[in-house]
Amino acid sequence: MKTLTAITCALLIACSEAVIPTSAAAFDHSHAELDAAMKKYVARGMVDYAGLKANRTGLDSYIAKTSAVSESDFKSWSEAQQLAFLINVYNAETVQLILDNYPVKSIKDIGNFISTAQDKKVVTLFGKTTTLNYVEHDLLRAKYSEPRIHFAIVCAAVSCPALRSEAFVADKLEAQLSDQATNFLTDKSKNEYKGGKLHLSKIFDWFEGDFTKGGKSVAGYVNPWFSEDVSKADVEFMDYDWDLNKQ
Repeated sequence: MKTLTAITCALLIACSEAVIPTSAAAFDHSHAELDAAMKKYVARGMVDYAGLKANRTGLDSYIAKTSAVSESDFKSWSEAQQLAFLINVYNAETVQLILDNYPVKSIKDIGNFISTAQDKKVVTLFGKTTTLNYVEHDLLRAKYSEPRIHFAIVCAAVSCPALRSEAFVADKLEAQLSDQATNFLTDKSKNEYKGGKLHLSKIFDWFEGDFTKGGKSVAGYVNPWFSEDVSKADVEFMDYDWDLNKQ
């Protein structure tokens, strides 16, 4: 009888472990569903919102999975996994917000003077409903010393950095962030050195403190991406085009 009981208990434990995966195994850090959607519906940073809205199952499924991640599991991940996750959540939720209101000419049309689109409680994260601004300011900016996030998260506007046509993943994150920075800073419609003056994106104005830590200036921060020495150049910020980044 003892042997039978022991066997029964062992079988129950084995079945339980087989049916209920560990939390670590439950979340796919390849972000495959988002990756597939980005590859199919994003080109040169512009989004086929109409096409994606007609076939949004993969994106919605991905967001359901990010919404199910617990804060304790998130904290057990590496910093690269956390950053890739939060950047992807921000971008996926931004795209979903546009889809939920599409057709729309600008993300600005979703909000108003009192509450912007980024203030809307549309993001489910760690068991609560929160905002895009929370993800950006209270998590990404507050908890990670990585100014290149500003070249990776996208606000669905023409003047934003180009939305990447793949998901961010931990094992390629350094290369992806470097690539985003290069693509953004060498895009002359967004950042340019002309007539002895730096004409930079308003992003460098809005988030100046993120780029000037350690005594750097904004010009000093962007200098490595320019062929000439612009570290002492005067800076002027360009107007921001809030038209939708649609194909």
